[in-house]
Amino acid sequence: MAESVFLVLLGFVLLAVSTWGFFNLPRERWQMLAVIPRLKNDDGHWHGTNITYYGFFIAMAYTAAVTLMLILLGAANVPLIETLSVIALLLCICVPAARIIAILVEKKRYTFTISGASFVGILLAPGCIQLVDVLLRRYNAGELPMMPVLAAMAIGYTLGEGLGRLACVSFGCCYGKPVADCSRPVRFLFKKMHFIFTGATKKVAYESRLDGEKLVPVQAMTCLLHSTCVLAAARLYLQGQFGSAFLLSITVSQIWRICSETLRADFRGLTRISAYQKMSGLAVLYSLLLVFLVPQRPLIPISIITGLRALWDPAVIVSLQIMWLLIFLYFGRSQVTAATLSFSVVRERI
Repeated sequence: MAESVFLVLLGFVLLAVSTWGFFNLPRERWQMLAVIPRLKNDDGHWHGTNITYYGFFIAMAYTAAVTLMLILLGAANVPLIETLSVIALLLCICVPAARIIAILVEKKRYTFTISGASFVGILLAPGCIQLVDVLLRRYNAGELPMMPVLAAMAIGYTLGEGLGRLACVSFGCCYGKPVADCSRPVRFLFKKMHFIFTGATKKVAYESRLDGEKLVPVQAMTCLLHSTCVLAAARLYLQGQFGSAFLLSITVSQIWRICSETLRADFRGLTRISAYQKMSGLAVLYSLLLVFLVPQRPLIPISIITGLRALWDPAVIVSLQIMWLLIFLYFGRSQVTAATLSFSVVRERI
């Protein structure tokens, strides 16, 4: 009963946040969150650094993903110190990888790719789990169960990937093709359901000049599909079916990435089949291999109440807050937009 209530509430929150984002974030108003004055000109104006909602929603997505991972692993009675150690190690690898992979694939220094970062995370996750397991055993810590940890990570990743698309809507990246350029069935399907971006500083405008156009809402489709997948995979996880939960999360998220890129108009590399599509295909094959190679353990007791209690720990709460702040500062500081500011006194209020 508790598990069903948890999933219903999670689904309601995801639907509410996503719906709000789809209606509001394509507007110009929702790209810049703040501006920090940095350098003053001779004419009295300031150069500013833009802090974006992209960073805010990416930080929210990462934090939501890690929070769900903590709940699921706590529900499976995986010790907290092992859980936090694996998460910290993977974040230290995947966050920088988001920029490094984008540089290698797109030849652009000031951009990010969550797809590339997730591919690195999927490949290295088993090794990270084994490394943390070996290191913590020296301090008499418990053994990390490989498949439950992999499944929780896959579900968390799928949640983060879905919610992270709200950041893309805000910044105007990862955008779809113009509806008018699509086939007749696609035009009929998205005649009323589409995105129209406004604002010259959104990527859809300065990269492809598609602001003001009706575009296929790829980001919204990704968000909704991933959210549905999270609920289904979490249900399997809470029933003790860890291999199925892991495979469902990775297969749905990666196959959708391969398919969704056929509906996208943003730059994905110079080849017909992008490097990101190839990464996704390899990730699916790699995940299938893992499910067959990783030994399946006997069914362990699962309690969502125990998982929720694991969050009620000062160390967990502070760690999540610090993580949100660091990711927000890393992804939120825009390097492709600039601002000019001036300040004045409101005389009638003196």
